[in-house]
Amino acid sequence: MKHRRNFIAIACSVLVLMSFTLSPPGKIKVYLIGDSTMCLYTAKQFPINGWGMPFANYFDEGVTIDNRAKGGRSTRTFLAENRWKPIADSLNAGDYVIIQFGHNDEAKEPQFADRYTPLPDYKANLTKFITETRAKNAYPILITPVSRRGFDKDGKAKETHVEYSKAVFEVGAQLNVPVIDLDKMSRDYYQQLGPDKAKLLFMELDSAEHPNYPLGRHDGTHFNEFGARKMAEIVLNELKAQHNPLADHIVKGANAPTVNPQAK
Repeated sequence: MKHRRNFIAIACSVLVLMSFTLSPPGKIKVYLIGDSTMCLYTAKQFPINGWGMPFANYFDEGVTIDNRAKGGRSTRTFLAENRWKPIADSLNAGDYVIIQFGHNDEAKEPQFADRYTPLPDYKANLTKFITETRAKNAYPILITPVSRRGFDKDGKAKETHVEYSKAVFEVGAQLNVPVIDLDKMSRDYYQQLGPDKAKLLFMELDSAEHPNYPLGRHDGTHFNEFGARKMAEIVLNELKAQHNPLADHIVKGANAPTVNPQAK
């Protein structure tokens, strides 16, 4: 009887240990790297949103979104500030890295000299992100920089990232990486809305309209909550259109994302 009790105790101990060692597979982790149009913001900065904020809410429990985008960063400064290496070191097989830079890389104005990245360096930095992601058997996705809001005198939406969006496609073609053309698709959406309604997507606030911005703000680059959600939905729908495996984890049913061509 004593031996039997000892056997049962040992068996129970083994089962307990197995319950820790045979844990379910981990979630897919999706890292977002980019600039202020994608990054997280605090409640004190509301209603400004990066599109990566609502993007995180559209996935099932099999996916974790880790938004490492940071305002004011170019590919060069993201690397120089050691923001990329901890991500590369943490990647596991099957993870994703979604890459969207360009706004700050292309900023040639003297006040932005600390972030400007010439096109050859921009392409080399994108290549570094891609090759180091693949070295961990993870999956890179390139995104062209989301368009700024701007219309010419005839009401046509202006193209604002010509060279740097082209460079993203060149790197994507060279390394066989999927590219989402958020530059063109966001611009097409602005065109559908028109110059006045397109303002509803952005940080356009009159003085005293919002307590966080008592002096107002007129900003054709950064999105409010509504605009960020629309940009996120464009990216999500393009993941579906490209049959990217990550799209299998986008929530289905009545709440599945679709892009409404008209602002409400």
